Amino acid sequence: MRTYVFPGQGAQQKGMGSSLFDEFSDLTRSADSILGYSIKDLCLEDPDRLLDQTQYTQPAMYVVNALSYYRKLRETGLVPDFVAGHSLGEYNALLAAEVFDFETGLRMVRKRGELMGRASGGGMAAVLNASEAEIRTILAENGLDSVDLANFNTPSQIVISGRAEDIETARPLFQTGNHLFVPLRTSGAFHSRYMESARVEFDGFLSGISFSKPRIPVVSNVTARVYEDHLVKESLTKQMVNAVRWSDTVEHLLGYSGMEFEEVGHGTVLTKVLKKILRELANERKAPLRTARKSTENAVETVRRWNERYTVGTRFRSTSGNYGNLETATAATVLFGHRAAVYMQGYRGYFDLQELEPVAAAQ
Repeated sequence: MRTYVFPGQGAQQKGMGSSLFDEFSDLTRSADSILGYSIKDLCLEDPDRLLDQTQYTQPAMYVVNALSYYRKLRETGLVPDFVAGHSLGEYNALLAAEVFDFETGLRMVRKRGELMGRASGGGMAAVLNASEAEIRTILAENGLDSVDLANFNTPSQIVISGRAEDIETARPLFQTGNHLFVPLRTSGAFHSRYMESARVEFDGFLSGISFSKPRIPVVSNVTARVYEDHLVKESLTKQMVNAVRWSDTVEHLLGYSGMEFEEVGHGTVLTKVLKKILRELANERKAPLRTARKSTENAVETVRRWNERYTVGTRFRSTSGNYGNLETATAATVLFGHRAAVYMQGYRGYFDLQELEPVAAAQ
């Protein structure tokens, strides 16, 4: 199986898409008409040094990702089994799944970039070599509940987001021991509660747009699960104020047998992140023997009890999202040596046993 992944803001670079604009001249002209400037000049020459400004970065990345995907289709004729995108890249994943056309997607991205570009007074920083639990504990113990976790890039590379002064206050807390603190160049607290006003305005903008049912399963940044057909608009607006669960997205996709990933768009940012995720997951499996054994034993026992109680074909609902009635297609099993999960008919994916409850019990 294969998943195409699309990069987002931060992967931009002067010169990107150099061989694409002339090849897809009609789409390039459409982009120019929608944006009111030359997308080719912005990406290749950047004469006014605008490429790193959010309101220009996002349309530029969207166009280059889109043209890269169209070229891949033209060259290979192969459609992936799944698609996913990091933050802005999720719009390209939805485009690839034919949820909307190129022009509609660009209009949405232009508006999104404008709204996010207006944000001020915020800050973001990457915290390295710290788990989610460690970061939350440190923030809480120091009265920084105002800081949100915005990007879960890998299990030990997490971006925090909040008011600029709070991010600065957090700096020394993550510059001790093995932790690293890397401020990001942004004036907005993206993917946090502080984008709520932008979310509301974007929600209004999307009200006039129609979305089609995805023709390829798209994994959502917000839930790290496949998009529900009727919740595309809601998921896109939620993405502005919720964390990008990229590490969980990758781990979820790895639950499918033989899954391979291919980055589509400019650069290799996500390819490098993927390698780091795989490395960290492997290291987790090499944890101290006693801990690993205990985790495996717990998962095996959970699976054993589950299979004694429920037969294949039992209906469940998810407690973490509205996926409707789900039906087990297999017996429960242990994934990655520690994850008790079961494969669901129709959904084409695994769910953790702990997030499921039988439909009959809920009635």
